[in-house]
Amino acid sequence: MADLPKAAVVRLAKKAGAERVGEDAADALVIKAEAYIENLAKEANELAKHAGRKTIKAEDVELAAKKE
Repeated sequence: MADLPKAAVVRLAKKAGAERVGEDAADALVIKAEAYIENLAKEANELAKHAGRKTIKAEDVELAAKKE
């Protein structure tokens, strides 16, 4: 079961220029977005741990995003 709301992902796709988003495309976008966020959060968490913190900060997320 997806954690991200499908409607929010569809809104983002439309904001990016999509005129219409099919149900299967919306499902695929949700799956890919969740996988990306999970990987990004894991990397950001590793950076936070390396810095001696338990809390992920925005700088950790930014650094993790640059690594990808």
